[in-house]
Amino acid sequence: MRKSMKAEIVQDLQERIGRSQFNILADFTGLQVEEMTRLRQQVREVDGELRVVKNTLLTRAATGDSPLAPLSSHFVGPNAVTFGYGDPVSLAKVLVKFAQEKPKFKLKAGVLSGQVLTAQEVDALSKLPDREILLAQFLGVLQGVPTALVTVLAGVIRNLLNVLVALKDKKAEAEPAEAAPAAEPEAATPAAEAAPQESAPAAEAEPEAAAPEASPGPEKEPAGE
Repeated sequence: MRKSMKAEIVQDLQERIGRSQFNILADFTGLQVEEMTRLRQQVREVDGELRVVKNTLLTRAATGDSPLAPLSSHFVGPNAVTFGYGDPVSLAKVLVKFAQEKPKFKLKAGVLSGQVLTAQEVDALSKLPDREILLAQFLGVLQGVPTALVTVLAGVIRNLLNVLVALKDKKAEAEPAEAAPAAEPEAATPAAEAAPQESAPAAEAEPEAAAPEASPGPEKEPAGE
């Protein structure tokens, strides 16, 4: 194979890897051509593509930050690479079912949106409901959310109203008890105001009595002469 042709194959592989969201490696040793043709057709029906690739070219295509780089340890022996452009669950179902019918076809590993999957995890993925069923289940959950939310909010509002009513009743009971002692300061006010008025004359009389004691000042004038 010429160098330019190899470069074109590597570039084509990189484009397919970048466009796919689910890739699976499998060993197809011992399978007949008719069996591989039938598998390719089944993979195309679920929006996928299966290609047999040499490990040297696969290694060159999966360098750097390629999504397929984590699977480089499996680039040994015959490799069939599956590119999944659609529903990963549907593709996993096709490959797992074919592997069960043809034990010579052995799943090695896969990578789904950057997450590496073992052969056992690919098998577990195939047991999930199809995308349409998952969407229907998700919509069913969303339809139940508003009803549950309204119930919760109604309970919160009901509890808040109960608290406000209890506070209002408690305040009404406390108001009569607080009003009774309020009259005592009013009765004591006249007596308190009258006390300073009665003592005022006594205070004013004291300066009048003390005034004659300051008169000896003029008697010293003759001594100055």
